[in-house]
Amino acid sequence: MTMEVMPLEALWWADDMSAFGSGNKDAWKWTVMIMQPGFITKEMVSETTEEVARKKKPVSLPLVRFESFKEGKAAQTLYIGLFSEEGPTIEKVHMFIEGKGSQRVGKHHEIYLSDPRRTAPEKWKTIIRQPMT
Repeated sequence: MTMEVMPLEALWWADDMSAFGSGNKDAWKWTVMIMQPGFITKEMVSETTEEVARKKKPVSLPLVRFESFKEGKAAQTLYIGLFSEEGPTIEKVHMFIEGKGSQRVGKHHEIYLSDPRRTAPEKWKTIIRQPMT
């Protein structure tokens, strides 16, 4: 059986959201996620985590968790290019939401469609998503 790994996703936020505009990356917070197939269970993740802990002891392993994620209504767009140059595209998504009379809610969400090890940075594809009311 061949299985493909789903794209890496990340939720981004800061206690003071102006940290994103100012470039204060020390204030940024994030959660990285990978969707799992339906047959994966919490018990399977627990067993695998315990095995990895015995063999490798990675420092961040205690942060791994298995949980559901439901986002709801969102505005999104495809961005192509370097992560560091996403700002204007994110701003367009925010302006779209405001133009609809809606508000941003939740955390900024990115889905990374390209493998940065195999794709030139100017061709990286990222879904920029923002939950909204």
